[in-house]
Amino acid sequence: MAETIVRVESSSSPIALPSRPPDPCALVVFGVTGDLTRRKLVPALHALAQARELPERFALVGTSTSVGAAAELREKLRESTARFSRLQPFDEAAWGGFAGRIDAVQGDFNRPEAYAALRAKLEDAERRHGTGGNRLFYCAVPPAVYPVILRNLKQAGLLRAPGDGPWSRVVIEKPFGRDLASARELNRLLGEVLDEGQIFRIDHYLGKETVQNILVLRFGNSLFEPLWNHKYVDHVQITMAEEIGVEGRGKFYDQTGVLRDMIQSHVLQVLALCAMEPPVSFRADDIRDEKFKVLRALRPVAAGDTVRGRYLGYAREPGVAPGSRTPTYAALKLHVDNWRWQGVPFYIRSGKGLTKRRTEVSIHFSQIPFCLFGSEEVCARIEPNVLTLRIQPDEGIALRFGCKEPGDALSVGTVTMDFSYAASFKRPPGEAYERLLLDAMRGDATLFARRDADEQAWAFATPILESWDADPAPLPEYERGSVGPANADAWIHRDKRRWRPLA
Repeated sequence: MAETIVRVESSSSPIALPSRPPDPCALVVFGVTGDLTRRKLVPALHALAQARELPERFALVGTSTSVGAAAELREKLRESTARFSRLQPFDEAAWGGFAGRIDAVQGDFNRPEAYAALRAKLEDAERRHGTGGNRLFYCAVPPAVYPVILRNLKQAGLLRAPGDGPWSRVVIEKPFGRDLASARELNRLLGEVLDEGQIFRIDHYLGKETVQNILVLRFGNSLFEPLWNHKYVDHVQITMAEEIGVEGRGKFYDQTGVLRDMIQSHVLQVLALCAMEPPVSFRADDIRDEKFKVLRALRPVAAGDTVRGRYLGYAREPGVAPGSRTPTYAALKLHVDNWRWQGVPFYIRSGKGLTKRRTEVSIHFSQIPFCLFGSEEVCARIEPNVLTLRIQPDEGIALRFGCKEPGDALSVGTVTMDFSYAASFKRPPGEAYERLLLDAMRGDATLFARRDADEQAWAFATPILESWDADPAPLPEYERGSVGPANADAWIHRDKRRWRPLA
């Protein structure tokens, strides 16, 4: 069947809703010499500074066991920012203004005296940059270190209780635990030293433009919302595919696996946004209330509704334990047991070492109930409508529908209307960390995970992990650069459906 691509341009008169400017603050980064800081956090902060979106009164204090003098840290961060920045060419003048806000303090996170040195450096930065005492602590460190940092921050008097004065907030990275029990324990500890409103559990996928646009697409367009239910949707696919392998993170990944790394966090958060009911407002907790209801409505996964695999050569990756049975690929069929989605399967898949890097949600609408075109051959070639939300790369939205091709004969073709953020708005979307860091400075928790939803996601995922651990069957292997294990195709074909092509 012929297919035509029609590019869609953006409106020339966008509606800008007012947003709260970020508060003056000092940002303290634990793990300032780590990979996350140099690849994501500082390039995002620099981009915000260039766009004049950072507060004018802002300071960055970096700490780790290996950080040296401030001048040395600034130079290392300049090199990594020039390499990983999305803004090209790198602006040395703009970097100079931003670098003047960076300071450093060395310290062992396990030793109380490190926090006394941090306090002195932080108070000095607050005086010099006029940040007003507002403090944002970012834990860019392994999750096992969170308890040590939080307890010492509390004992050193660096965390203020919520009130009318300067605020204190803490950003923590996923994974928020390894299973339901460890997630509850981590949340219990967080609750001992912080109010829930001070905790920002970051999932960078929620900062991507297309993920944020899901709510606008659904609730801002009368074209889609009436169709967004079991009457018109046949099934939904969510794909998070990566070309890379574990890339030197073998020890971490071998203890984590695809379900903890991607599905329990990223995939379920995106699914909740796609499946949630309209919130009573766009306030943070109203949106998070509806997402929690979706997670609570997830049906336990049946034994035959999962597929696992791993790429050839994973067992030889540095850091992978001998005899490891950690999967690098998983596909699951989920059901949301509520009025809107009853009977609609959500097929999700995520894997490493696949043919292409792609993250997308595709809504597959039901086939037409009766074909009017006479010929069985013509009717059999009519493809169902599909709405695809591309999260990465080339963020955008595409809608596929049938159309008669020009000519005498009744020949049915497929047309795809395609909208690309970069092409339509003449600039690439901002990095996810840019939006999320601004929101943490604003105190806007809309795009961050809440305790109840975090634990509910683990309550769903933990039985799957336990069933996999108890299954002695060897994991199917797949070639790197392929679409995954062959049985994943057979698995979805049994439902008379097929995956959207990755290649």
